Amino acid sequence: MFHRHLCKLCSKTPSAATLASPLGKLQEERGEGVAKDPKKDKQHRQIFLQKFRERLDSDTTGKNTLAGFIDLPEGISPTMAAVGPLKRGEEPLPPWLKMKVAKGVSRLPRFNRIRNSMREKRLATVCEEAKCPNIGECWGGDEEEGTATATIMVMGSHCTRGCRFCSVLTSRTPPPLDPDEPQKVANAVAEMGVDYIVMTMVDRDDLTDGGAAHVVRCVNTIKEKNPLLLLEALVGDFHGDLKLVETVALSPLSVYAHNIECVERITPNVRDRRASYRQSLKVLEHVNSFTKGAMLTKSSIMLGLGEKEEEVRQTLRDLRTAGVSAVTLGQYLQPARTRLKVSRYAHPKEFQMWEEEAMAMGFLYCASGPLVRSSYRAGEYYIKSLVKQRGAAATKSNTTTTTTTTTTTTTTNTASLAAATVTDSATLQGE
Repeated sequence: MFHRHLCKLCSKTPSAATLASPLGKLQEERGEGVAKDPKKDKQHRQIFLQKFRERLDSDTTGKNTLAGFIDLPEGISPTMAAVGPLKRGEEPLPPWLKMKVAKGVSRLPRFNRIRNSMREKRLATVCEEAKCPNIGECWGGDEEEGTATATIMVMGSHCTRGCRFCSVLTSRTPPPLDPDEPQKVANAVAEMGVDYIVMTMVDRDDLTDGGAAHVVRCVNTIKEKNPLLLLEALVGDFHGDLKLVETVALSPLSVYAHNIECVERITPNVRDRRASYRQSLKVLEHVNSFTKGAMLTKSSIMLGLGEKEEEVRQTLRDLRTAGVSAVTLGQYLQPARTRLKVSRYAHPKEFQMWEEEAMAMGFLYCASGPLVRSSYRAGEYYIKSLVKQRGAAATKSNTTTTTTTTTTTTTTNTASLAAATVTDSATLQGE
């Protein structure tokens, strides 16, 4: 892509003000200093293109190519992308946040399978909606090990909350829920060929139960069609109603995820007023106590919103105290001009520091990096093994409890029978 600079060749083209001035008209008549309109003068257009090609060929940086000039994102003109200085108050992205899209990703069988399945069924994924830079890693995965994953968003594309960091559309009266969505999602997951899926949701405060029943139907339908699938649900706080939280926690989930998003001090400025730092902690803590630690809980923190080092450390402590086992930390990037601006870009070494501190605090899993998102590589080996270990431990615990109960019952019945026999014998002897 071209650097932000004024093209010396283009700068020779006269402005409207120059042509309108008496001197400009005189120069135009004489052919001095002012080039003719390229649209009307075919010869000038050919000269312009020839000089433009020569400038491209003589470029020594290797960054300015004809392909880079032509292949612009949809809706972006060459002038918007290449010409002019940065606007006041905007900082250029640091080098560690600039990445090239891996070549050949779109040709991977698994990547294509996931993309085609989602588009055919008109289902939304956070991966594409948020233009996630990690889509190649997550959708591509490992063909042999099956570490591919995708994040499906259910309950529509309109959220009733207006968090200032999020680009999801907001509406007080979003469209009604699609009753066929659970089956559509289950069919799509089956076609993907993945063994780990992340299902997220928009907040639906317009619904009495916040959409908890719909989430449970989606989870049940997915698991019925894909019994061996590991399913992570990234859900909202359901108005802080712990009964609704229990309803979702009782479904056949593998991971219960709820994002705390940022440190406590800046929460009112970052999240919707109906969400709160303490409410999110309460939800996560209740899931752990309600499931007696059998459910793996997960949360995420964004950096670059004005937080301080000690505040991030305290947030990690709060999450660990609430029983959260897995945590991710990533860089906040402004998704649109109407959203919160980035206060700073945290260095990769800082993310490495937080990962080390999180593991030292007792977290079983931590993914921390500038481009890490809450569902980043959710299906990788370690977190999958944790889920399976928790499931095996819960099964063993239930089996032990059942065996103990049976043994106790048998012993009690035997003792009662023995006592009855002794009593009967004494009665007979007395007679």
